[in-house]
Amino acid sequence: MLELSNISVSYGAIDAVKSVSLTAKPGVITALIGANGAGKSSLLKSISGLVAPEQGQVVLDGVDLANIGPHERSRMGIAHALEGRRIFHQHTVEENLITAWYFRNPKGNFKSAKELVYASFPILYERRRTKAGTLSGGQQQMLILSMATLHEPKLVLLDEPSLGLAPIVINQIYDFIRHYAAEENRVVLVSEQMASLALKVADFGHVLRQGELVQSGTAEQLKGAGLTNAYLG
Repeated sequence: MLELSNISVSYGAIDAVKSVSLTAKPGVITALIGANGAGKSSLLKSISGLVAPEQGQVVLDGVDLANIGPHERSRMGIAHALEGRRIFHQHTVEENLITAWYFRNPKGNFKSAKELVYASFPILYERRRTKAGTLSGGQQQMLILSMATLHEPKLVLLDEPSLGLAPIVINQIYDFIRHYAAEENRVVLVSEQMASLALKVADFGHVLRQGELVQSGTAEQLKGAGLTNAYLG
């Protein structure tokens, strides 16, 4: 289980995250919902170690991550797919997968892991020798998600995975995420601006507004009265 206690993140005079406490449980999809600038990305970065919180505690399965750097967090099973489709554009699809595999101290068999990727997203197999920069936006997002989950991490952080994608591709992406979360009770935390989409795919949600946590609940609870005010107010 992921537990955040009183996390605050600032960039100079800008308070991006203000004393946020929340949990994300294994086996379910937990959504961070909020408008652009609500603090979602900064909160995810504080979990993966890309930014150091000014205060607060990040705990994963009982382990305090305070003194663990981002590379070490990655190798202990935390994967973070940042917003913006950050891949190696001049490398082929398969070269990107190879890079992701050897970035972490690999255990297991790359061939088997690669075959699972291609079974999940057959279009990546078809385009495995194509430069990743020539893929469509949806195909790039499939590749990013595959790179993030190649080592079967126990915590996956996904920042705006649906941004700019067609509905049919969004469905493919979230079908994969649902199956991944259910297998071996993995923790999946997804950031989304679109509240309606987030609540269709998530089991539980936390609403951020201007860096503050303003509402939490199951997807059904958040679909009820009060979410609009919490989200936009």
